[in-house]
Amino acid sequence: MLRIGMLTSGGDCQALNAAMRGVVKCVLNNSKEPVEIYGFEDGYKGLIYSRFRMLTGKDFSGILTRGGTILGTSRVPFKTIHDPDENGLDKVAAMKQNYYKLQLDCLVMLGGNGSHKTANLLSEEGLNVITLPKTIDNDLWGTDMTFGFQSAVDIATKAIDQIHTTASSHGRVFIVEIMGHKVGWLPLNAGIAGGADIILLPEIPFDINKVVDKIEERDKAGSRFTIIVVAEGAISKTDAALSKKDYKKKLENYKYPSVSYEIADLITKKTGREVRVTVPGHVQRGGEPCPYDRVFASRLGAEAGKLILKREFGYMVGYKNREMVKVPLAEVAGKLKTLDPKSDIIKEAKLLGICFGD
Repeated sequence: MLRIGMLTSGGDCQALNAAMRGVVKCVLNNSKEPVEIYGFEDGYKGLIYSRFRMLTGKDFSGILTRGGTILGTSRVPFKTIHDPDENGLDKVAAMKQNYYKLQLDCLVMLGGNGSHKTANLLSEEGLNVITLPKTIDNDLWGTDMTFGFQSAVDIATKAIDQIHTTASSHGRVFIVEIMGHKVGWLPLNAGIAGGADIILLPEIPFDINKVVDKIEERDKAGSRFTIIVVAEGAISKTDAALSKKDYKKKLENYKYPSVSYEIADLITKKTGREVRVTVPGHVQRGGEPCPYDRVFASRLGAEAGKLILKREFGYMVGYKNREMVKVPLAEVAGKLKTLDPKSDIIKEAKLLGICFGD
């Protein structure tokens, strides 16, 4: 008997169901022994508190195009994983106990950066773990692509496309705030695809005067509007120069809903131009996966299933140089894949006339 536990952890995104389906289909179609699937509900919480249900192949039928996750998900921060819960429960010990109680042969985890830290911890504690790279931010180290990213790019791009018509009609400056707290892969790609004039990213601190210069340059060239894509984690050169203590103090007294509104206020004060802010928010995580993500997640799932059947554990299934690879969890945990400000895609965007405020 082959017993597999599965859970989805962290923020939801498109193609989680497609990836799980890929794992199960591979295992059921190729295993030489009977298979039992245990789905843990709401991420690591299900493994901690023994909330699970038995799943069969039928549970994974018809979910290829379905967004979200049939198992539910939640965030269990790694920084508190060793802290007892409100009832004094040792969370790590509880996860190990439930794993062994169900006599699992392996645990399959679908998640992002923080979730991989916990997965690596469980692997170091002796559990057989296989992971799949999930995040709309595409910031997971060890893989060129994560599932959910391309679907989010499609959604964010459509939001920018919709703003174009109203911006040109009214002759306004429009800011579209795209998800990306620590890295800018999503706003960069959506910004280029959506024809943004200015893109502000966490990795490239901006000078508001350079932003204003670009707006005025467009005005003089006869362009009635400007589209600015702002990552939610964009930061000015002034703020980037602050110490962590001083920056934290600034945020404690922050009067704006987000950085986009601060930028809008500064632009209005410097130019007198009317600025509007649009925040697509969690829309970027929702809906059905795009065809690319359906294929990509299915391939990742199949590769994970293959590793399970070969009894090769302690790996994340990644994608490097257009090939599926297995990456040791210890190499993935705790690392972010950030944008290089000197990368080709940034240089090419600048050749197109896109301003990054630097």
